[in-house]
Formats: sequence, C-alpha cells, structure tokens
Amino acid sequence: MATGLYTHIPFCIRKCHYCDFTSLPVEEEAASQYIRAFMREAEIRAGLLQPEQKALDSVYVGGGTPTCLPGDSLIAVLESIFFFFNVSGSTEITVEANPGTVDFKKMLSLRRSGVNRISIGFQSCRQELLDTLGRIHSFSQAREAFWEAREAGFDNINIDLIFGIPGQTPGHWESCLKAVGDLRPEHISAYSLQLEEGTPLYDRVRGGALEQCPEDTEAEMYELLIDFLKEKGYLHYEISNFALPGRACRHNLRYWRGGEYLGLGPSAHSYLGGRRFSNRPDLKGYIDSLESGKLPVDWEEEVDLKTAMSEAVFLGLRLIEGLDTGEYRKRFGREIEDVYGEPVRRLENQGLIGIEGGCLRLTRRGLMLGNRVFSEFV
Repeated sequence: MATGLYTHIPFCIRKCHYCDFTSLPVEEEAASQYIRAFMREAEIRAGLLQPEQKALDSVYVGGGTPTCLPGDSLIAVLESIFFFFNVSGSTEITVEANPGTVDFKKMLSLRRSGVNRISIGFQSCRQELLDTLGRIHSFSQAREAFWEAREAGFDNINIDLIFGIPGQTPGHWESCLKAVGDLRPEHISAYSLQLEEGTPLYDRVRGGALEQCPEDTEAEMYELLIDFLKEKGYLHYEISNFALPGRACRHNLRYWRGGEYLGLGPSAHSYLGGRRFSNRPDLKGYIDSLESGKLPVDWEEEVDLKTAMSEAVFLGLRLIEGLDTGEYRKRFGREIEDVYGEPVRRLENQGLIGIEGGCLRLTRRGLMLGNRVFSEFV
C-alpha cells in the first residue's frame, strides 16, 4: 500500500503571533545543517521501509515556511525525497508557500521540479487583521502570489484562511470570502483561530489588550463560509476544507481515513505499521542525532486496539461523508454501537450526529461543535 510523506521545514522569516509550531528564524548556516540532516534522515528511513511503503501517493512539505528557504535549498529537499522514495507522475506533491517569500521565479522552479499543488497562506484579506496575526504580507501580496503560481503552471492551488480573529466581523469575513472566491482556487482551507498558550496573541487576549472573538460571531462566520462556498460550487468534504470536484487534498484525506504516513524533519509525526512516533522538536537535537548516525526519535508508541477504534471514529467524523459503519465493522469486528453505544445515543439525542446510509456523520449543528463531539470518543 502506498504511503504519504510529510516534511517539516522548521524555518520562518518571522514567527506569526498565533503559531505554536516548531519554527525558527531562517539563517543560512542553520538551513544548510538542516538540509544535510534531512537528507540523512530520508536515506535512513527509506532504507527501513518495505518496497511498497516507499511508493508515495502524496508528499506534503509544510512548516514553518518552506518557501523562506532559498530556492536551491528547497529544491534540494525535494530532490532528496525523489531520490530515496518512489514518486510517480500521479503523486500529489504539495508545498506550503507564504506571500512575501515567493515570486514568479521560485514558483516556476517549484513547478518544474515536480511540485503539482501549492498551498498559499492568505489567512485574511484585511491589513489590520493580518497585523493582529503577525503576518509579514499584505492581501495584495497574497493575491500576487496566487497569480504568480497560476502563471508558473499550477492548476491545483489551495488558499488558507482564518476566521474568529480578534476584531474581525462577519462583514469582514464575507468580503474576504468574495475576494478569494473571485480568484477561484481549486481548494480552500478555513480554520477558526485557536489561541495557543504561550503565543503572543494568546497573551494579548488574556491580558486584555485584544478581545477574543465571541463564540456566536465565530459560529456565524462558519455558517457564512459553508453557505458561500456551496453556492460557488465547492464541495464541503471535511470540517474546515472545501474543494472543487476532484480536488480534495489527497494527503490530508490520508490522515482522516487512518492511512499510513511518514514524517521527516524536526517534530514531524509518523504512523507506520501500527506504531506512532515523533521526531525531536529542537533543531539542534534533530541535527546532532543524525550526525551521530541515530534517528532523531523523541517518542514512540504502539497503537493498541482501543486507541485505534477511538481514532477511527473521531477522525472519520471530521469528514462530511462521515464514518462508514460497515468498514468499521470489517476493520474491528465489532459494531460501532456495541463499542460506543452510550455516547452515540446521547449525541444523536442532542442533534449533533446521525446515522444515514450506513454512515455516522456530524449534523450541521454538530459541525459547529465538533470538538465537543470528538471528546466523547477519546
């Protein structure tokens, strides 16, 4: 069975105010050391895989900001993946790109290297909201990056958006959706802002400098999102993801459907052969491990039956199509009602989930309260 590959590029021009991912300011020497270590990790990991596991159905290069690396360095990362793993013409290859770190030349280089999907972090269309988030770009730069990707030959482009930003109104959000809709990207990912402890934005909200977006306003924005994109012909296929027909993100579907994937780079997670493991998050520790010939594993665990049954439910419920109860029975040899009868009945009575056509899925109201539903199965 084919595998998905995630690659973490741990560098940014500047860390955004809401981000708690592993990332550092990009510096030439650190980037060079990272790339050497990454190539070594790719070589070791590929050597441990079965031939069928080395066949990649999807590659996703995220971060951090992959495109803050010099063009040659980013291409070197891609070429090492192509060298050590089996990548075909049908493999979905995505690179995250932030406005302010790309131009037409870099987009063209990525496209010619074999990248066939680009994900651009717009996040917002209003400057004051971009400033609140700590983004380094303007909306006009984001729009320019989109057209540069188009000119370079990308016909599969995702745009990332955030709603529920302090100071954002439903009117702001609707205007942004219209502006992005006019660009007609193949895919749109829209996430409600999560205030992560330890980030500057979290501290500003908790300190009273900014007012957190009210829950009812955030819910109104989510409703606007669903209805607007449906009218534009986008398929709502996962809680936060929308695609034109045939353009759902193959790599992310692998996560939600419980497929196997390998993660390379600092803090990257993997799920292979019933085991889950993660790399060391600190760049120095990651590099030192590989320079000494050791894999930079931070932790690993066997996924037991109880955990696998739980994850299958709450990951499957993220998909609008829901969880196929027949497939669940085939995989685990038990009916889902026998395993989670009480929470299923309770959530059905609350109008948050329902079983239709052999699939357990979130209702429209359940989509708004997904985390509450998922917690019942953890």
